[in-house]
Amino acid sequence: MGLLDSLEQEADKRRSGEADEAQRRAERGEIYRIQLEPAMDALHDYLQRFVAHLKVVHPRVALRHVIPGYGDVIAYLDHDYELRYSKQSHSREIKLVSHATVASAECPSAVVRGSGRIKTVAALFQRHRLGGMLAPEKDAGGEVVAATFKAKGRIPLALTASADATTAQLKLAFANYDDFATVGRSVAAGQADEALFEEIGRYLLREDNGLLREDLPDNVRLHLKAKVQQQEIRRRWEARIETLQHEEVAMLRSRYTLRGRIAEAFGRLRRWRRSGD
Repeated sequence: MGLLDSLEQEADKRRSGEADEAQRRAERGEIYRIQLEPAMDALHDYLQRFVAHLKVVHPRVALRHVIPGYGDVIAYLDHDYELRYSKQSHSREIKLVSHATVASAECPSAVVRGSGRIKTVAALFQRHRLGGMLAPEKDAGGEVVAATFKAKGRIPLALTASADATTAQLKLAFANYDDFATVGRSVAAGQADEALFEEIGRYLLREDNGLLREDLPDNVRLHLKAKVQQQEIRRRWEARIETLQHEEVAMLRSRYTLRGRIAEAFGRLRRWRRSGD
């Protein structure tokens, strides 16, 4: 094959690929126009009615998030929803923002010891826009060596639903509903229906739903559940061991300082006098 023939074949291949891609783009654009645009309108209508009812009913809905080194942060939905709908020529986005107020009375008062651990927990509190560091204890050098944490504040929440002609999919993202994180799912255009909207509503109210549930085999699901339980048990034991270590160190310090030795000597003297009596 000559050079010209080789170039001609490569050019034909590329033109064919470009034509195929143009065809796929046209098909995705058609799916977006015929299916996703009406679906986004329907989802917006559903959420409008959904939040209108919630602002009247105001159900008590709890969130439980974990901060490593501290414990569970308990918060309740405020139902202060703001719904926004942005429409562009080839894309649409729905955003539902709200908050959850931390129930400080239901959150633990956790004593964190060690400057490194205190800085880590304080940084996590700050990252999640929470307050709650109380009664810091400092050593002779002014370094904070112990502090009590009790969570307070508000947690921002958001649902973002977006669709465009490029992907021809509905993309869902949920911020701070499942722990302090954003989780999401992409939905095919044909699945963006009333059943999906119902699952979204149940998810937002923390009711049983299958919105983000993966179809895993039973043995894999059981393995993951056992792993989570083992990690929780390990965290509890680590916290207990750390507490015992700090108590033991404090006892040893008290015992082997000058004041501690004097107090121990007086204690022995008192016990000797009582035994003599």
